[in-house]
Amino acid sequence: MQKTAEAVSLGHPDKTCDYISSYILDRMIEQDKNVRYAVEVMIKDNTVVFGGEVSGHIKLKNLEGYVKEALAEIGYTKEYSSCWKENAINPDKLKIVNLIGAQSVEIGKGVDQSGWGDQGIFVGYACQGEGYVSKEQFLAQKLNKSLYEKALQSKNLGIDIKTQITLDDRGGIDTVIVAIPMLEPVNLAEFVFDALEEEPRRVIINGTGTYKCHSSIADCGVTGRKLACDFYSGTCPVGGGSPWTKDASKADLTLNLYARKLALENLKDNDECFVYLSSCIGQCDLPSAEVKTIKDGVIWSHALDIHRKPSEIIEMLGLNRPVFAKLCREGLMSYS
Repeated sequence: MQKTAEAVSLGHPDKTCDYISSYILDRMIEQDKNVRYAVEVMIKDNTVVFGGEVSGHIKLKNLEGYVKEALAEIGYTKEYSSCWKENAINPDKLKIVNLIGAQSVEIGKGVDQSGWGDQGIFVGYACQGEGYVSKEQFLAQKLNKSLYEKALQSKNLGIDIKTQITLDDRGGIDTVIVAIPMLEPVNLAEFVFDALEEEPRRVIINGTGTYKCHSSIADCGVTGRKLACDFYSGTCPVGGGSPWTKDASKADLTLNLYARKLALENLKDNDECFVYLSSCIGQCDLPSAEVKTIKDGVIWSHALDIHRKPSEIIEMLGLNRPVFAKLCREGLMSYS
């Protein structure tokens, strides 16, 4: 059976939106560690639209400045813009549309009473292998990171990058697909071989033949659209919404990370481990918590006994600190 996984760089417009929201959340936590934050971002051309809710002892007046700082950290600098001209987002031409309001009083009351800020399902996964993720996912992310780092040092390669790895039924690399902006054509096949440390049967670089116009100029970006890349590709169900647009009380990042932690702890000598959690808005206890392990095709499952307040899980995971942009940059799996 063939298996395929995809990875995208921070320069991809969807991930750029994720990073901007995470970056601003960190700035809000620096002002108030108990800030309530749920902000979605959309980018098209040079317009950035914010929509959501923020409450706390904070000042939310420097959105354009925050966006420019986040873009610069990704690699979309003035120098980059001067090189790619109309083919990439220009930080000097930003237009901000602010549709941010305050958090619902009803939601706030539930969180103040030690409850979760939302209901939802959350899934953690771990398997034997590098990074405790599937081989195809590990390689897609590894190659993407290598190309992104190369592009950051190049005046010919752009940073809006997609990589896709397909394994054959024996676990070897069958097909590698790469999308990476180029001002002038360059042969990256040898670089791909070196980065993967294994020779694929087939490598496709830029399937349309040319790829120059990129970022939000070529593609509208929206937060939360790369969840399969953020989580476990096709090996595991996606749960819990977008991890990059909410503070820790909302559970979207918190319980997904906690589920991953529990999956790693319960993997032991099993081949795979799945952990399924759920939350209820305004309530402390988790309505359901179950672990499923697979060893030599045999499945075992049992309930988990969890008695931790949201604040305890948040503190244990370190999510009451400005770490959201780092996690978004390095990926959820970097936490382990």
